[in-house]
Amino acid sequence: MPEATAGAPTTATPTPTGGGGAVLEVRDLVVNYGAVRALHGVSLSVARGEIVTLIGCNGAGKSTTLRTISGLLRPVSGSVRFEGEPLAKVPAHEIVRRGVVQCPEGRGVFANLTVDENLELGAYTRNDDHAADRERALTLFPRLRERLRQNAGTLSGGEQQMLAMARALLARPKLLLLDEPSLGLAPQIVQTIFSIIREINASGTTILLVEQNAHMALTVAHRAYVLEVGRIAMEGPAATLAASDEVRKAYLGIG
Repeated sequence: MPEATAGAPTTATPTPTGGGGAVLEVRDLVVNYGAVRALHGVSLSVARGEIVTLIGCNGAGKSTTLRTISGLLRPVSGSVRFEGEPLAKVPAHEIVRRGVVQCPEGRGVFANLTVDENLELGAYTRNDDHAADRERALTLFPRLRERLRQNAGTLSGGEQQMLAMARALLARPKLLLLDEPSLGLAPQIVQTIFSIIREINASGTTILLVEQNAHMALTVAHRAYVLEVGRIAMEGPAATLAASDEVRKAYLGIG
C-alpha cells in the first residue's frame, strides 16, 4: 500500500491535548523471533498529547513493536528514543519508571489477587503517595470501586480490561501503550473502553494504541500507521486513512 497523503481529512480529526515535538521516536526497528524476522525497519513517532494508533492484521508485528518499545524484546538494529533519550539498553522496569507503561494484550491481571491488590501492583515502581492516582483510576472505572475486595479472576472480560488499564494508570504513564484493549469484548463494552481512552488522553496522557478494531481505533486517534508483515505500509492523519479506499476494503470491511 502507498503512504497516505497529508491532505485535508474528509472527517473530523480529534485535536491532540498537548503540543510540541515527538515524545517517542522509533527508527528503522528490526526485531527477530529466533530465526524469524518480525519487524523489517519500522519507523514511527508519537507527539506529546496525541493518540497514535497502529493497525494491521494478526501477525503484522503490532504487539512486537510495543514489546520492543517497553523493553521486553531487544531489537537486532534500529533505535527507540523516549523524550530524546535512547532506550536500547534500559531494563523494562526502568522504562516504566521513566513513564512508558504498557497495558498488555490479554489483560494480564493477577487472577488470585484482589482488584485492590492488582491496583497496588501498578504502583510498584513508585515511592510517593499514589492515593490521588488511585482515586482517579476508580473514578474512570467505577465498576472497579464496587469490586475492590473481589479476586480479579472472577471479573468479566470487560472488567478485567478495565482493571488492566486502571493498573497501568497507577504507574503514572507519560506514554501509555495499549495493546488490543477491545479484544474479545462485547460491542457495548468496547464503546465504554474507547470513551475512557479519550478521557485518559484528554487528561494529558499520550497514547500509542495497537488495535484490530480499525474502525474504533481510527475514530479515536489523531494519526495512524498501518503495519503489514512487519513493515509500515501507510501512515497519516487517522481520518485520512479511514477515508482511504485501501484501508476501507482491507480493515473496515467497506467496498
